[in-house]
Amino acid sequence: MSASASVLSVGASLNEGKKVHRILHVFRAPVGGLFRHVCDLARLQAAAGHKVGLICDSSTGGERAIEALNDLLPHLELGIVRLPMRRNPHGSDIVVVRAVARRARGIGATILHGHGAKGGAYARLAGMPSNLPSLIRAYTPHGGSYNYKPGTLRHRIYMGVERLLATRTDVFLFESEYVAGRHRRFVGGRPRTVRIVHNGIDEAEFVPVQHKADAYDLVYVGELREAKGIPVLLDALVGLHAEGRPTRLLMVGSGPDADQLAERARQLGLSGSVAFEPPQPIRAALAKGRIMVVPSLAESLPYVVLEAAAAQQPLVSTNVGGIPEIFGAAATDLVGAGDPFALKRAIVRLLDEDPAQGSARSRALGEFVQTRFSMKRMGADVLSGYAAALRVRAASIVRTPLSTLKQLPKSS
Repeated sequence: MSASASVLSVGASLNEGKKVHRILHVFRAPVGGLFRHVCDLARLQAAAGHKVGLICDSSTGGERAIEALNDLLPHLELGIVRLPMRRNPHGSDIVVVRAVARRARGIGATILHGHGAKGGAYARLAGMPSNLPSLIRAYTPHGGSYNYKPGTLRHRIYMGVERLLATRTDVFLFESEYVAGRHRRFVGGRPRTVRIVHNGIDEAEFVPVQHKADAYDLVYVGELREAKGIPVLLDALVGLHAEGRPTRLLMVGSGPDADQLAERARQLGLSGSVAFEPPQPIRAALAKGRIMVVPSLAESLPYVVLEAAAAQQPLVSTNVGGIPEIFGAAATDLVGAGDPFALKRAIVRLLDEDPAQGSARSRALGEFVQTRFSMKRMGADVLSGYAAALRVRAASIVRTPLSTLKQLPKSS
């Protein structure tokens, strides 16, 4: 069974004759793990009989985003709207908030589900008629503003914004225990409804990857941004070369710092040892490198680590965000972020590891991920969160005095 057919089968199994939702997912960039999460959810929810639509940015993602959205479109009865969205706060955000509100009203949305800091803000700020008491607003942070360093001005500002937006959030669907903990610590309050919904991998993805004969020693897959710890990885590579190990690295991805990172590699004398390739399917990228390195300085619950673990790819990763939740008992293998020497030591350990021992380690991690990070479970937990929030909303309506309800404006 193909991964796509498997998703549809999982989605159909979630349909238990429950109320049909009209779900509008709102997010910014159609790239990376957040985009995969939304696409998987949309397919699952559509297969379960719900009506689903998307709103996202029109200026990012390129041809790969267009292709992915076209593939998804047959599952989206409520369609796709793309409009310009800025990464950082901007005056144009007001235009987007109004567009989200218009779209939600136009399709009669019952669930407004925001993803990431920007999508979450748009979904929760969108003004809706007060005579739609059944509409709920869901929020999945995907790290977002919670990943900023505590104590910095930017972190304090964003946590203040999250505190205000929390009052307009019916259900938090945190993708990791880590982000849920950051919310409790820095935002506080008592959310109406909370669920931990780990990102899920399809059963069809749990197949060991076969490496190419000419594979690089190391492969990085993800956004080309300094915040992903790539300069640290390059420094670790310099250290490997200094020890007489002519290790080669393949960088797969795109991003705002691509040119600067290529120039840094050149300045470090690594031009002949570091190659760059554009974004591509994860298994194709993994087949080109024997060890995947995740040098991130901050993360939530990255899909790329789940996907690599499912493929039984040898992994070196930093101990940040929700990554220890993915590794479980093997989290002791993770290394501190921002430390090129620790990263180099971890890479050397895997380079020199007995093949049988390495295979056993990768197989054990894949089996652990398979038991905990199921796509079916992810879909069911999201729908459970919606249902719980709707029950809370219904109970609040029952407690509202009849005289107040009569004053609500009628729908047009």
